[in-house]
Amino acid sequence: MSELIQVRKKAQVTLPQSVRKQLDIEEGDFLDVQVQEGAITLRVKKMIDKDQTWFWTKRWQDGEKAAEEDISRGRVQTFENAADAVKYLHAKSRRIEK
Repeated sequence: MSELIQVRKKAQVTLPQSVRKQLDIEEGDFLDVQVQEGAITLRVKKMIDKDQTWFWTKRWQDGEKAAEEDISRGRVQTFENAADAVKYLHAKSRRIEK
């Protein structure tokens, strides 16, 4: 896809709506700008707080995907309270040890 845009005062440009929709660019998002071989490359960057970075690690995201799959396939347990959950886990770990 190619669209023509114009550089305005103070070197401002407006990204076409079709581009914003396709890349899910919202007001306040950051764009990483690079110049490579005479071309300008923009990459959308979603900024997150430093104390939330653990959530976006590959290991954590793999765990989230596995949990979502377990939920969608019905491989879940529900408990009335935390004590019941702990009892279940202890019983399950004893079965695995045997």
